[in-house]
Amino acid sequence: MTPRQFIGIDWGTSSMRAYLFADDGRVLDSREAGWGVMNLPVAPGSDPGDRESRFARAFWELLGDWLGQPGTCRRVMACGMVGSNQGWREAGYIGVPVALMDIAGSLTEVDAGQGVTLAITPGLLQQGALPDAIRGEETQIAGVPALLAQKGTDMQGCWLLGLPGTHSKWAAVQAGRILRFDTFLTGELYSLLVQHSILGRTMGDTVLAPDSDESRQSFMLGVRNATTDIGRKGLLGTIFSSRTLSLTGRLTGPEQREYLSGLLVGYELQGLLASLQDEWRTARIALVGRPGLCLRYHEALQELGHSADVLSEDAGIHGLWSLIQHAAARTAPTGRH
Repeated sequence: MTPRQFIGIDWGTSSMRAYLFADDGRVLDSREAGWGVMNLPVAPGSDPGDRESRFARAFWELLGDWLGQPGTCRRVMACGMVGSNQGWREAGYIGVPVALMDIAGSLTEVDAGQGVTLAITPGLLQQGALPDAIRGEETQIAGVPALLAQKGTDMQGCWLLGLPGTHSKWAAVQAGRILRFDTFLTGELYSLLVQHSILGRTMGDTVLAPDSDESRQSFMLGVRNATTDIGRKGLLGTIFSSRTLSLTGRLTGPEQREYLSGLLVGYELQGLLASLQDEWRTARIALVGRPGLCLRYHEALQELGHSADVLSEDAGIHGLWSLIQHAAARTAPTGRH
């Protein structure tokens, strides 16, 4: 029977999100469970240390009814931490440069039982003096061409794709190939500083509305202090201003949060742009992720003289569908000529 439905999973550290696709790429259904690779279900009376059975249990409990429907493809595409060394099966890494479509040619397969195969995408590895790695974001990047096409834009020329978050990723993409990427631990550092450093002691628990004037002005002050002469001392020499601007009455506690965020984002973008080779300084920029966070990065980039396309955070869904298509094309039988 020719498959009429396909399943893709984004299986991360804390949760798994699954999508049921029609054969034209429409999402027919979606669901989510809190069974990330570090929080798998345990069957009553079973061995909690048997991770193989725990992965299988999560898989079938979430997807069993979909896989029981006639016409559902028995090969399920998965991305994310399920392919890490703490996942169901380590999918390994492939080096960059790499064509987006070639990611679908390096899948690691797991026998999920009942004639079903789980195909896990690899991570990407960048060698060098300071090696870098991506796992999961490669699938979001693979979904960007479809999102740009919806806006009437293609990916001709050089593109910098920003995926802001806990670990912000920036990928240089040209002619359908990921040439290189960089990771900035901006979001994680922000959380650590707010929760566990002296900078967070005077911030209080109140959080400003993201679209308020106070929030935006405090954020942009941080961006400017990181990216102008005043920030030449670098992050370590500037970051204490998050506290002293409060001590001198120039920022309230809630405004300190936004200022610190802007300071960190400003240094991230300053470092990224300073590292670009000449031909990439005029690259087009697209941001993928949560709308509010992407808007902040967009505003910070504008302060630095750059524009950006803000795309839907559904890039991972489009990426899963793209990889399903490419993988199917690679395994399709070819007739005799």
